[in-house]
Amino acid sequence: MTPRAGSTMTGSIEGLERFDSPGKGRGLRVTRPFKVGELLFSCPAFSHVLSVKERGCYCEFCFTRTQHLARCGKCKKAFYCNVKCQKGDWAMHKLECSAMVAFGENWCPSELSRLVARILAKKKMQKERCICEKMLLIGEMQSHTEDEDNEKREMTEADIAGLHRFYSKHLDVPDHKELLTLFSQVACNGFTIEDDELSHLGTAVYPDMALINHSCLPSVIVTFKGTSAEVRAVQDMKPGDEVLISYIDLLYPTDDRNNRLRESYYFICDCQECKSQSKDKAKLKVRKQRDSIEPDVINNMVRYARKAIREFREFKHTKTPSELLEMCEQSLEEMGAVFDDSNVYMLHMMYQAMGICMYMQDLDGAIRYGEKLLKPYSHLYPPYSLNVSSVYLKLGRLYLGLERQSACTSALKKAMAIMEVAHGKDHFYIEELRKMIAQK
Repeated sequence: MTPRAGSTMTGSIEGLERFDSPGKGRGLRVTRPFKVGELLFSCPAFSHVLSVKERGCYCEFCFTRTQHLARCGKCKKAFYCNVKCQKGDWAMHKLECSAMVAFGENWCPSELSRLVARILAKKKMQKERCICEKMLLIGEMQSHTEDEDNEKREMTEADIAGLHRFYSKHLDVPDHKELLTLFSQVACNGFTIEDDELSHLGTAVYPDMALINHSCLPSVIVTFKGTSAEVRAVQDMKPGDEVLISYIDLLYPTDDRNNRLRESYYFICDCQECKSQSKDKAKLKVRKQRDSIEPDVINNMVRYARKAIREFREFKHTKTPSELLEMCEQSLEEMGAVFDDSNVYMLHMMYQAMGICMYMQDLDGAIRYGEKLLKPYSHLYPPYSLNVSSVYLKLGRLYLGLERQSACTSALKKAMAIMEVAHGKDHFYIEELRKMIAQK
């Protein structure tokens, strides 16, 4: 049965209970104190899928990264740590294995379609009581099919068409209305699994996690150990405090954050930061000049910046790295006439430029952009932000490539200080960092 509001979340996690969160519906709160860095709970994915781009680098079943993966003998596309992982994944992989062979290069379902197919298969397979509880929680996950705009509806219809095309042989596909609801639920409640540098590894559904509400001042952070999600406190919490995560990137000013929340999750945030907008002035900082800059000039540049960001996203997969870098440099030059280097729109383009330079093996260029990010990132993001630690990590590895040992060690230690709180001191990312620092 579904846990009642006020009962322990799934009957097995101490220190947490469900409750009716004012203005938000369901929520989770703590029933005992938690310290910064303390684990509230961890949970396995109900269903998960590895990104196609990461095949060959990570195990499809447990998301372990290793150089000694065994390939599926039939499709030659999926890779596993060992026979145990391959057997563990077969119930899900068989949905795709023969289809990948049959369609060849034309096999191209979206990652969302792949995840929904696995959820449907899992729903049919699992009969145990504990899984029934999870299924009830999945049934409770939010759906916003009626709120989707035409563009989103078209994307969902394309995903559904992909599901029928690539999976109908192995799945009993429900009717169209039920599929629309399920795709909307997964799009709203799915989690992107990321590595230590925040690169996309795959997508997963965690029914228990769907109970956690959003705040731009989060009390916890979600990280991943393989395919399991872990929730740790990033603030000291006392009994009765609500468990709150951020659904979005918190770098941007209030209007941008709430536009994103409205577009993706169909609500706006009324947390203390959104009410006070205390960091907006720093996030939209303008360049110091002899004469003050007119508000219209600033507003026009904000509109230009948002347009430049949208265009970069549109062209990210069609233009060459050199062309994308030129787009970043042009927009930085244009915005730099009005915005300070610490302005979030400048930081956005610097971050993109850093990634492109890394891809192009321009280590000096990547370091130049990365070093400009650190101070404003540390000021504008909440404490223990993985966005900050990921830049330190990238810079540490870039310094290592240029044999700048002292800078490498310093950057890696700063990354580790954040990650020990966010991931826990026993996480394998921390173990890898300790080894790297010891070797330096």
